[in-house]
Amino acid sequence: MNSKRPTSIAEYITMAPSESQAHLRKLYAILKSVAPNAQETIKWGNPFFVEPRFLFAFSAHKHHLSFAPSAEALEVFRDELKKYQTTTNFLKIQYSEPVPETLIRKIVKYRLMAVSKCEADSFW
Repeated sequence: MNSKRPTSIAEYITMAPSESQAHLRKLYAILKSVAPNAQETIKWGNPFFVEPRFLFAFSAHKHHLSFAPSAEALEVFRDELKKYQTTTNFLKIQYSEPVPETLIRKIVKYRLMAVSKCEADSFW
């Protein structure tokens, strides 16, 4: 990434290495379509979606992008994620592989539901 800090997700994608931009745009479009009301922000130099709690984040790296929906969300989809490289908190998507759109949509919908449930539970 450039030494200038991005102030928006669009700027983050524009400033990212060229080999990452198509994947970043695709992931961003998926996230935006499933969570259109989520607030977009840059935290610690990376794109975040919040509503009002953390929903998910992503970041560009040399050979992959990382998608961070939460450790719990990744655990729920562990069987479907077997063919991808994951850590406790991240799904790594290689630039040489297509973005797994259907799976990401499912994870994002799950994450929205989980955060909504937490908000409802904390109300009472």
